[in-house]
Amino acid sequence: MGKTKTAFISETDEGAAKEKKSSKQLYEEKRLKQSAEGKKSSQEDKKKDQVGKMGMKGGERIATVDAGPIITDEELTPSEETKKAKGPKIRGKKYKKAESLVDKEKAYQLADAIKLVKETSISKFDGTVEMHLVVKKVGTSTQIELPHSTGKVKRVEIADEKTIQKLKSGKVDFDVLLSTAEMMPNLVPFAKVLGPKGMMPNPKNGTLIKDKKEAKKFGGNSITLKTEKKVPVIHASVGKVSQKQTELKDNVTAVIEGVGSKQIIKAVLTSTMGPGIKLQVGK
Repeated sequence: MGKTKTAFISETDEGAAKEKKSSKQLYEEKRLKQSAEGKKSSQEDKKKDQVGKMGMKGGERIATVDAGPIITDEELTPSEETKKAKGPKIRGKKYKKAESLVDKEKAYQLADAIKLVKETSISKFDGTVEMHLVVKKVGTSTQIELPHSTGKVKRVEIADEKTIQKLKSGKVDFDVLLSTAEMMPNLVPFAKVLGPKGMMPNPKNGTLIKDKKEAKKFGGNSITLKTEKKVPVIHASVGKVSQKQTELKDNVTAVIEGVGSKQIIKAVLTSTMGPGIKLQVGK
């Protein structure tokens, strides 16, 4: 075997070799090295993304599928502009003809308003005359007796054990529910059913009674006037289009007096499917 010579390169010799290269050459070498390392890292990351944590069987291959653009929650939820873009409700010829008879800017005297309600009724059946009130505060509630019938038979029930059994089965076949103080604890479990319908007995509307004799005042023409849960609006039926004008006038007057004219901000009369007619209140 021939002799082997070992040469030692000092740090001084290595530094001298580097000094022979220009700074530009050193920069290019460094950039190429970083580029090569970046490509290698990118390829490894891509393989990891494709395989993930799942084990692959022999011979299986991964196909990359383009999922398309990402849809955000904002794109899925209609914006206010989109909702408004739907435009106003399209009305039929009959409604438009009836609406043309009403001056939207005018608040009518009661007699004139009732006359217009009759003239603008477009339903083929005997429509209901409705009264809609905007009042000063939510929670306004009162029980009144109308002078004349509204054309609807009212079903009044005094709570007993049979009532409880009906409520348990989900049956509500009454319009007004009365209860004595002794029976009230049995009705509490059904508050979520009766409350939204305005049927839960309570002292404010007088449906919490002392004895059965008080039930007489809730029959026939008595109605409960109550605002909606979150807005100060009251809806009431005051009769039928076919009723005499004097009867409708008396019923509307009773509603206004029951709520209190000073509490009413706005009042509108309308027939079923007919246009709204503003009503003068307190004048």
